[in-house]
Amino acid sequence: MSIRNCATTHSRPFRLAALAAALSAMAVSTAGAQQAFGRPDTAFEGTVRATSPLVLPGGEVELAGRGFKPGQSVTLSRGGTVLNPTPYVAGDDGSFTAKLQLPADAVPGRHPVVVVADNPDAALVFELKISPQIPLSGQDGFAIAGEKRGQGLYQSAYSAKNDALFVTSAIGRPPVTQSELLKVDPQTLEILARTSPAKVPGRDDGRVYAVYGVGVDDANGNVWVTNTRDDTVAVYRQSDLSLLKQFDAGTVPHSRDVIVDQRRGKAYASATGENFISVFDARTLAFVKNIEIASTVRGEKFVPMSLELDETSGKLFTVSIGTPEAAVIDTAKDTVDNVFKLSNASSASGVAYDAANARLLVVSQGSDNLLFVDVASGNTIFDVPVGAGPLNVAFDPVAKLTYVSNRASGTVTVVDGSGRIVGNLDGGTFPNHVHEDGKGNVFAINKARGEDDAEGDRITRIAPKQR
Repeated sequence: MSIRNCATTHSRPFRLAALAAALSAMAVSTAGAQQAFGRPDTAFEGTVRATSPLVLPGGEVELAGRGFKPGQSVTLSRGGTVLNPTPYVAGDDGSFTAKLQLPADAVPGRHPVVVVADNPDAALVFELKISPQIPLSGQDGFAIAGEKRGQGLYQSAYSAKNDALFVTSAIGRPPVTQSELLKVDPQTLEILARTSPAKVPGRDDGRVYAVYGVGVDDANGNVWVTNTRDDTVAVYRQSDLSLLKQFDAGTVPHSRDVIVDQRRGKAYASATGENFISVFDARTLAFVKNIEIASTVRGEKFVPMSLELDETSGKLFTVSIGTPEAAVIDTAKDTVDNVFKLSNASSASGVAYDAANARLLVVSQGSDNLLFVDVASGNTIFDVPVGAGPLNVAFDPVAKLTYVSNRASGTVTVVDGSGRIVGNLDGGTFPNHVHEDGKGNVFAINKARGEDDAEGDRITRIAPKQR
């Protein structure tokens, strides 16, 4: 999954420094090696990864190795235990595939697996992420209604003033030629109106300004979208979905989320891959400035992902996928108030806010968890395992419940204010986004494996039943 979909790979190879490689090689069995210091591989390019983002305790994981020398034997170990007593052997193209059975008591987390190659000798480490296995539960406690709508559904945003849900869709990879902005009835989930973005000028491949992120502006009657693949944003009219402003390509590099501070008349878009959030005047539809966010981690870069706004206080929140950090921005001054570290957050992507308790709610794809964070102190109150690859999060202020879309495990996890899971709901194929309407409902959007996937590309309304 590319950064465009904001999911990360779950087994990421990385090279060891020379000393670390030597020490790791010494820590594992050298079965199959002819001597302690054989011929080293001076141009080693080997990588190993899990082919699926969903790896569970007691399950079977398929591994793919690439970039080895033909005939190299490969041994894996974790914590001094050899995982494959019979070494894997790279084929004529330098690759191999293998299946590894994990023990039932494997602890969820990111596990450094040492890879030793023989003849010629080399070593590397890759991280195998084992996700928590959270069973389905609590289905009877929620009223759930869902419909398959369109293709390539991405995000949604709710207009309280017009009681309408706006949903983006984009199909396939570049050049994307099919994309729509949908206006949906939140009660019936019927499509009320739809429009396709304009074609990107100067191209002969039919590429359009495909829409991904979405945010509503009830003060001006507009809806903002991000054209992620063309590094920009656009503005449509809510009433008839007519295009008001298409900003030039390159205005916001890899624009992901967009959100509008209706009280102060500003729109904000995250530049994922960069270290800033772009600011626009929501009334004049003009670019204003970029707010750079400096990381507190030495030598690292704060890479903003999801955006969350507390309009009352004028605080804008975001999290970094590149570093374990969150940032607070003052929308009155458009300056960074604070950047603080998050404990146990790997590849953070989703953020929501519980204003009544001043808690930031953060989900991270790499650590498979939901953090409840006290904004004033930066301290973690609860750390809740929620499933594999949590991508986005929404907070319902009516029932005071937090909803998490777990893309890899296909679930939507519901957590109460004490950090207790009160429901782990079937989210269909690839849950991608959750968004609250402020009235007790949450809308879940999921993606599909293909056009014929009955469980994908659905808009689902979820609300707790009255007790």
